[in-house]
Amino acid sequence: MVVENRFDCMSPIDYRYWDEEVAKFLSEAAFTRQKLRVELALVKALCKQGICDESVVKEVAEAIGHVSTQEVYDEEDRIHHDIRALVNCLQARVSEKARPYIHMGATSFDIVDTANTLRFRDVTHKVVLPALLALEAQLILITMREAETVQIGRTHGQHAVPITFGFAVAEYVNRLGDCIVQLKERAKGLVGKFSGAVGAYNASSLLLEHPELFEEMVLEELGLKPAIHSTQIVPPEPIARFLNEIVMAAGVLANLARDMRHLQRTEIAEVGESFGHDQVGSSTMPQKRNPIRFENVESLWKMLIGRMTTVLLDQVSEHQRDLTNSASSRTYGETVSYFVVMVKRLTKVMSTLEVDRSNMKRNLQLQQGLVAAEPLYILLATLEHPNAHEAVRQLTLQAQQTGETLWQIAAKDSEIAPYLDRMTPAQRKVLSDPTTYTGVAATKAMAVAFHWGEKLSLEIEAE
Repeated sequence: MVVENRFDCMSPIDYRYWDEEVAKFLSEAAFTRQKLRVELALVKALCKQGICDESVVKEVAEAIGHVSTQEVYDEEDRIHHDIRALVNCLQARVSEKARPYIHMGATSFDIVDTANTLRFRDVTHKVVLPALLALEAQLILITMREAETVQIGRTHGQHAVPITFGFAVAEYVNRLGDCIVQLKERAKGLVGKFSGAVGAYNASSLLLEHPELFEEMVLEELGLKPAIHSTQIVPPEPIARFLNEIVMAAGVLANLARDMRHLQRTEIAEVGESFGHDQVGSSTMPQKRNPIRFENVESLWKMLIGRMTTVLLDQVSEHQRDLTNSASSRTYGETVSYFVVMVKRLTKVMSTLEVDRSNMKRNLQLQQGLVAAEPLYILLATLEHPNAHEAVRQLTLQAQQTGETLWQIAAKDSEIAPYLDRMTPAQRKVLSDPTTYTGVAATKAMAVAFHWGEKLSLEIEAE
């Protein structure tokens, strides 16, 4: 049945998360095109070996552009075998002379696994990596712009010591940058095969003296390398590692989305998603401005985690192959598809992120200077106070009870005052104005931004 209305589809990818760029590589029609590419590569290699002539290559090259996925599925309904259906449709479009060379010496998964490698490699280079690099560039831009924007650091959801917002974003620049590098390597590790029904080159050895070299020749037509050892299928680990890196990167995006979402809470309000003039936040509360894009990113990540379990289960196949991964492996493309949606949505929301510096300053001052407790304790300890940590803890309790700042309490404490007199002006400045206690957050943020910008060859236009 041909679905004419996308709202008659059952997968959310088709009616809500469909991406045109991804579909060019991971749709069923795209998969058919890739399998036909492998069949053509086989014929080209046969021609190079002198088994068929150039006219056969030309016929097949012309024919593959006319075989439709619908046609293949109709044929599969008749014979109940997907690759044989593809072969039949292709053979029906060439001369009797050319027909014997189509699929010659191949088993189904010489075609399927190699086609899968092609489409995952291509979608990575043409869609996934460009999308990730666009997001990375946006994060680098924010890092540089906000490198000196002071913000309270948080651990366990509680105020810790000051950092800068640029430093906070630099964490994700670094983590995502590493994922990008790893993903490139995982894509390079995807392999193809043309080793026959059990991987021992039984069929191709009937035709050729060096079947392993022939396998290399077929795959070279496609820009691929063969697995060192394959059975009827390629080793499952390369695709599992590739998809695991996708899910790993998705976790980084989910973490960034969660941090931004929490910073958007009404009582924090340090950042905010841009909100369209006609946008509605709630069906019943007109004032709401919900962080829907950040929430959506985290929700999609949850799906990908579960799908990775399926990929790992597909690692096990009996002997040279069984069919227990035949249905589950067809869903692998969905992981990439959902991931691209996450990347693009996060890029969009981060590019219009509203940063409220006044609220960052307000939140930093909420605890009346208690964030200076760490530097006060450390400085007292270096000046040989016998119990600096406990002394400062008692001072913080007094500050909380009286509403005075920690600096005010410490300055009039008879035990602590002599130590304060021995401190340098710069040290006392940190205690009286904790906004200056940011360590090397600003310079570290810029260093991280420059490192990944250079490593990934990104052109960043500062605002």
